[in-house]
Amino acid sequence: MADFKDQISPAMVEGLATDLAGAGRGIDARRFVALALDGLDELALMDRVRHIAAALVTTMPSDTDDADRVIRAALDAGGLQGWSSLPICEYVSISMLDEPETALPLLAELTQRFSAEFAIRPFIDTHFDVTLRHLHAWVDHPDEHVRRLVSEGSRPRLPWGARLRQLVDDPTPTIGLLDQLFDDPSEYVRRSVANHLNDISKDHPAFAVATAERWSTATTHGDYVIRHALRSLVKRGDPAALAVLGFGNADTIRLSGLACRPASIAIGEEVTFEFTAVADTDTAAVIDYLVHYQGATGRKAGKVFKLATRTLVAGQPIIIERRHRFAHVSIRQIRPGPHRIEIQVNGRVLAGIEVDVTL
Repeated sequence: MADFKDQISPAMVEGLATDLAGAGRGIDARRFVALALDGLDELALMDRVRHIAAALVTTMPSDTDDADRVIRAALDAGGLQGWSSLPICEYVSISMLDEPETALPLLAELTQRFSAEFAIRPFIDTHFDVTLRHLHAWVDHPDEHVRRLVSEGSRPRLPWGARLRQLVDDPTPTIGLLDQLFDDPSEYVRRSVANHLNDISKDHPAFAVATAERWSTATTHGDYVIRHALRSLVKRGDPAALAVLGFGNADTIRLSGLACRPASIAIGEEVTFEFTAVADTDTAAVIDYLVHYQGATGRKAGKVFKLATRTLVAGQPIIIERRHRFAHVSIRQIRPGPHRIEIQVNGRVLAGIEVDVTL
């Protein structure tokens, strides 16, 4: 499978130069291409975006209004679509940072071609009140990409983006935005809202749960947003989050027969574990398993994996089986030694077993 960084290619740079040069006088297209291609192959995805944006800063008109005119003309001509809009967005966040009233409407246009979620974040940091005013104006925008930008661009912990420290510390300024978008007709927007509230839950769990509970009584699109927004808290076994989602008390549930085969494996191999669950009363249950991997200085905290969401009928046992491979992945190296698998039901660990992993 092709790497995402290959989307930011020499051919894309050439196309970008053509789009901008065709929009009128103002960019030194030949110099831009030379600067943008110099060293591009050695860079990762976001570094390529920043590298091309730096070439734009050098070769685009120095006057903000002239640069805005060139970009809008290219957009009107059907250019700057898809991946090629990313370096343009980055360029706007650099060269127009002191001109938010020009830059923010331009980002609203650009995000409709791909996404300006990274480019808007410096404006939130530097011009918080001005940017928030624009975000509030966009919650009713007819284009779903602009409405999504309201939520995604202001996420406190957006992956690949710099954290918005002000909103990490105090998420209340954006809740008014999310309140208007959590039931948006677009699933694309609603998914972003759920991810935004999940970000908030990592620093303000009680606030996130209260918000999700409030939304749960008003949604017309089902409980996806609430479930997805509380997923990190559910993995941590947060009782308040579980209660909002309708999961019962784990005290009514019993596990038995937890077994793992084989008991000893080599790195790269897999085990199969199974157990029986039974409830004393009808109980909605979210069942996960945790793997405590062996680390360099001892066993690590449990990594949560999803198992099942079931309604356990009183007195009717169910058998659950799962395979798990102890193999190296990009974010985790497997070390030899005892690893522990634990079964968590509605936030409580009810059983555990060890697996010996060898070289």
